Amino acid sequence: MMIEIVRSKIHRVRITNADLNYIGSITIDQDLLDAANMVIGEKVQVVNLQNGERFETYTIPGARGKGEISINGPAARKVQPGDTIIVMSFALATLEEARNFKPTIIFPDENTNRLDG
Repeated sequence: MMIEIVRSKIHRVRITNADLNYIGSITIDQDLLDAANMVIGEKVQVVNLQNGERFETYTIPGARGKGEISINGPAARKVQPGDTIIVMSFALATLEEARNFKPTIIFPDENTNRLDG
């Protein structure tokens, strides 16, 4: 039996941009993608702490060290710049793998979206 588990999480970052006319996805500072062990094109779930919205999209890289977190395409209607979100990726695992797995969770500075505070 396989179950879905949290693989990685970027906990509490601030939306810097919402671009309705972009083709789609979430742009995330490459430093955060690396630290969270997320890959370009990976499916993620986004949770908006201001309004409770949850949606799925995929990651695209933003410039390193800039703290960019942009929701693109139709999902841009679910956020406002300044909203705080959580970004999570998931993986399939056997019960035994899941019992021993430790997800990668990062806690960037909520004001800058950077890891260096």
